Amino acid sequence: MLNIHSLSRNLLGLVLLSFCAASIQVNAAYPERPITLVVTYPPGGTADLVARMLAPEVSKELGQNVVVENRGGAGGMIGGASVAKAAPDGYTIMLDAANHAQNPAVQPKMLFDTLKDFAPITLIQRVPNVLVVRPDNPLTTVAEVITAGKKKEPLLYYASSGPGGAQHLAGVLFNALAGTHLEAVHYKGGSLALTDVMSGQVTMMFSTVGTSLPHVRAGKLRVIAVGSDKRTAVYPDAPTIAEAGVPGYASYEWNGVYAPAATPPEIIARLNQAFVSALKQPAVIARIGEFNGEIIASTPQELDTFRRTEIEKWQRVAKEFNLQLSQ
Repeated sequence: MLNIHSLSRNLLGLVLLSFCAASIQVNAAYPERPITLVVTYPPGGTADLVARMLAPEVSKELGQNVVVENRGGAGGMIGGASVAKAAPDGYTIMLDAANHAQNPAVQPKMLFDTLKDFAPITLIQRVPNVLVVRPDNPLTTVAEVITAGKKKEPLLYYASSGPGGAQHLAGVLFNALAGTHLEAVHYKGGSLALTDVMSGQVTMMFSTVGTSLPHVRAGKLRVIAVGSDKRTAVYPDAPTIAEAGVPGYASYEWNGVYAPAATPPEIIARLNQAFVSALKQPAVIARIGEFNGEIIASTPQELDTFRRTEIEKWQRVAKEFNLQLSQ
């Protein structure tokens, strides 16, 4: 006698097997069209520089064009929100910066869940922030910045790449540790902010090495101190902010690549392999080395551990110093 239930189970098994085989085949063929790499900041900053440096090399690895698209705003949250809602098929990915871990601690209203909405691909690099001024600015040391910054009249202003950005929070952290009242002037990106520092419209900026280095070499900016935990090879004579009068201070920009959370593991692995291979290219190593970047090229799991550690760190700092951005 024909067993209808057994036949149904067998048919269901064949359907599921066919579906899985088709899924594996689709993922094995990935990528079949261009990939959009969303940079969550405007053009000209370190994140944009790194993305455009890597995109051609990753394109070679994947055999498809990687197109960089800038979606700046709200400390990286506008671009992040668009990627969180994108199809988890590996064709829309994101290059973010330190704000990925800072926003959950200081933003009063998040547009997404940082840990639940993104699948880590790789941690690319880390680079320290530096405190820069115009060459003719009378401030020459961190001690002088602290003295001037403790006065409420006149206020001492610093340029920021945007509210909630890593450079903004570098100043907020400086205020918390040094007892100063530095006031941020916000711009739509680090390049625009530096332009006004060089023109004398704003006194100073906690800029990334990558963005400020060409202007320092051209004599348009002067470095007061670096935000790393030790002196840098790029500016060996510049003290760290910590050793120059603000113990415990450290301020870095870093970049990681992410996909929407439900992206299949095999696609994540393929993207990781492509980015890690790109980061091993001599031209990329040399270019990142020029602005004192430390190449990481991590596994997805290592990036996940790193970002969780960073989120916890900034949550502790935000609680201790009552750091929160206004709505």
